[in-house]
Amino acid sequence: MASQGKCVSFSILLSLVALLSFCKADTSKEVEALLKWKDSLPEQSIFESWYFPVHYNNSSTPPSPCKWFGITCDMAGSVTAINLAYTGLRGTLQNLDFSSFPNLLRLDLKFNNLTGTIPPNIGMVSKLQFLDLSTNSLNGSLPLSLANLTQVYELDVSRNHITGIFDPFLFPDGSSQSKKGLVSMKNLLFQDNQLGGRIPEEIGNLKFLVLLALDGNYFNGPIPQSLANLSHLSILRLANNELSGQIPAKLGTLTNLSDLRLLTNRLSGVVPIELGNLSSLTVLHLAENNFTGQLPPQVCRGGKLVNFSAAHNSFTGPIPISLKNCPSLYRVRLEYNQLTGYIDQDFGVYPNLTYIDLSFNKLRGELSSNWGQCRNLTLFQIAGNMITGRIPDEIVQLSQLVKLDLSSNQLSGEIPEDIGNLSKLSLLNLKDNKLSGNIALGIGKLSNLEFLDLSMNMLSGPIPDQIGDCLKLLDLSLSKNQLNGTIPFQIGNMVALQDLLDLSCNSLSGQIPPQLGRLKSLENLNLSHNNLTGSILDSLSNMVSMTDINLSYNYLEGPLPAGNIFQSAPPESFSNNKDLCGKIKGLRPCNGTAMEEQKGDRKKNRKLLVVIVSSLAGAVLVSLIGIYAFLLKKKSLNHLMKVEHSSKGKDPFSIWYFNGKIEYEDILEATKNFDDMYCIGLGGSGKVYRVDIPGYDVLAVKKLNFQARDYSEIEDIKHLGSEVAALTEIKHRNIVKLFGFCSQGQHTFLVYEFIERGSLADMLGSEKGAEELDWVKRIRVVKGVAHALSYMHHDHVPPIIHRDISSKNVLLDSELEAHVSDFGTARFLNLDSSNWTEVEGTFGYLAPEFAFSMVVTEKCDVYSFGVLALEVVMGKHPGEEVLSFQSGAVGRIQYKDILDHRLSPPESHNIGVELASIVKVAVSCLSPNPQSRPTMRTVSNLLHVYADCP
Repeated sequence: MASQGKCVSFSILLSLVALLSFCKADTSKEVEALLKWKDSLPEQSIFESWYFPVHYNNSSTPPSPCKWFGITCDMAGSVTAINLAYTGLRGTLQNLDFSSFPNLLRLDLKFNNLTGTIPPNIGMVSKLQFLDLSTNSLNGSLPLSLANLTQVYELDVSRNHITGIFDPFLFPDGSSQSKKGLVSMKNLLFQDNQLGGRIPEEIGNLKFLVLLALDGNYFNGPIPQSLANLSHLSILRLANNELSGQIPAKLGTLTNLSDLRLLTNRLSGVVPIELGNLSSLTVLHLAENNFTGQLPPQVCRGGKLVNFSAAHNSFTGPIPISLKNCPSLYRVRLEYNQLTGYIDQDFGVYPNLTYIDLSFNKLRGELSSNWGQCRNLTLFQIAGNMITGRIPDEIVQLSQLVKLDLSSNQLSGEIPEDIGNLSKLSLLNLKDNKLSGNIALGIGKLSNLEFLDLSMNMLSGPIPDQIGDCLKLLDLSLSKNQLNGTIPFQIGNMVALQDLLDLSCNSLSGQIPPQLGRLKSLENLNLSHNNLTGSILDSLSNMVSMTDINLSYNYLEGPLPAGNIFQSAPPESFSNNKDLCGKIKGLRPCNGTAMEEQKGDRKKNRKLLVVIVSSLAGAVLVSLIGIYAFLLKKKSLNHLMKVEHSSKGKDPFSIWYFNGKIEYEDILEATKNFDDMYCIGLGGSGKVYRVDIPGYDVLAVKKLNFQARDYSEIEDIKHLGSEVAALTEIKHRNIVKLFGFCSQGQHTFLVYEFIERGSLADMLGSEKGAEELDWVKRIRVVKGVAHALSYMHHDHVPPIIHRDISSKNVLLDSELEAHVSDFGTARFLNLDSSNWTEVEGTFGYLAPEFAFSMVVTEKCDVYSFGVLALEVVMGKHPGEEVLSFQSGAVGRIQYKDILDHRLSPPESHNIGVELASIVKVAVSCLSPNPQSRPTMRTVSNLLHVYADCP
């Protein structure tokens, strides 16, 4: 019996051995597939462990891949995971035979350098549960074989170059018995690819889905209503697409939703109040869409909201009431809306808050001392509101603050004396308020400050010497205040100054410190409209980076230094001084003084002889002749606002408004009665002629298509003349100077200064001109136009709307500086008389609301400026692309993709930043809703353009 038992036990043992042999996997196909793939790839060190032993032959047991780098096996030796993430892997997946891996559960190849397409045979890995191909350079479309991966719970192909659409075949059909599609999917990530088309409603059949990330693609159409079926959904990211329509109200039923990102799309309408039901919400991004109406009042109903953005929309009404008691807030962006309310009543204390931007809304009230308790704030911006009162001293307790922007409000009182406690501050912008008193000495302690703007206030007293301790400062503007005293020589210590030094429009006196010559990186210097005296010292020639200088309206005298900027700057940069001389047009030659002195000496030596020889009769005769000549000269002078009518043989409708000594006949003679050989341009309202008159600067005369025929029309012309008279008073470096107006005989014309290089349109239309107009010059052109429009809209009384901003109406001087032409003339050229050519704007630049309202506002100019700015960057009119720009999807537009290909990409990082800023601002100007467009003052400020003194 015992012997029989032993036999049975031995039989069982043999059976177990046979069973184990049978269970041991045949890995030869897996080994062969892995090595074949390796051999197809470039040689790389991560595969050093992937090799055949030297002694291996076909009769031997194949080598196990289980010890190879990145390979994991099960107990039977079959490959279950391939993990080569973060290894720098190069090559493609084309030669990886996925059918050779029947037990593969995990494939992780993220953060590598893979190229090519996703192979269709990837769907043959039927047991796969985890697939991550993110952050590579894969292209092509999604293979439909992915639908066979019914056990995959995470699929991530984010940050590649995948194109095509989401085929509904990838998703289950909705039946509980479905055997096709990504039925087990929990995490589906396709961020930052090039997928397009509509998001199919079938995506709502992924009933286990927890995370859906489709941001950074080109999906269009509405948000699928079926997403409301995904009861487990926690994260929904649809940002940076082209989605349109409204937010489905049913999304408010997703009680597990904690992260909802819809920013940078074309969504519109009112945000459903039901989103306030999402009590688990921690992240809500609605920014950069076309939303209107009010924000959901209970957006922080659950008290968990951390990150909230609704910036760059058209939201109106109050700040959501639930935000006041939402201490979880970490980051809030509500800028560029039309939100109302009181900043001292609608906000509480936020111990975790690091970033809040409420700029450019309609908020009122005063700054509460409670803001001093938000101790983790790094950015606090409320620019462009109607905030009043003082800056609370408690603000200086924000020791982590890096950016503080309270500009363009109605703040009063003094700058807190302890402002220097904000030791981490890099940006301080308090411009355009009603601040008074002295500049706080503590500003000198802000050793990390890079941007300081205190302009357009009522600050008085001297500029503190301590400001020279801000050694990292790149941009300094103290213009348009009531500062006095001398310019501190310590400013010369701020050698990092690069973008701007603007001390204009104050009452500064004394000499220009020679130490300013140390500012070799400075590009823009404006000391105009002060009481500076003395000469401009040669040390300022060391400012070799200078591209723009303005020393006008001072009491400077003597020769200009020899530096390039002093020889190439326009005449108005040095105008209205005491006695500057140099080789610039408009200044006397520096040897002129000596010659005059010599003439004066000779006259003195001859004086006695003249007295002796001249008889009394001769003296009287000379005097009479002189008097008579003076009277004739006086009569010929055409003073501003003087109208001459003559009934004795002259044209009764002759009107001449001109502030100068040039006669009507001079212009006719210089143009040979407006011969076409002198014509330099043709517009809707008439031709433009070049007029060269000896002894005067070159003029440009626009001959209008009009002639007064009766007294009723001459009354209209009189009114026009008074308009012109007002426009002749405009003096701005970026506006073409209008000298006067004439209607006489068969001619009616306007007289302008001549701008040498012609129109911006002609410059951009020429290959040679486009190359000459490099990125630095183009940036300056855009800023110059913005500068001019801001001045006319906001600093001129009354405000003047251009009505016809286009590249043809922007002229370039010899330095390619922009000058806006026909400013204000579009309004009065469209008189009721049928003889006038209507000027309603240029096609392609007209704001869309003009088509149905026919009402022109300053926001029409803003729209036209947006088109023009894009034209300068692109090198051509944006055409139909304006429609795509109008989506407001600023964050998705990469300025590098639209740059004029005739120029090399900008090498300087700063130039790139400025171009990106121009594109972003231009797109905001193209909003279909006029009220959503910024003002030109805002545009000018955003582009760091500083207006001349009023």
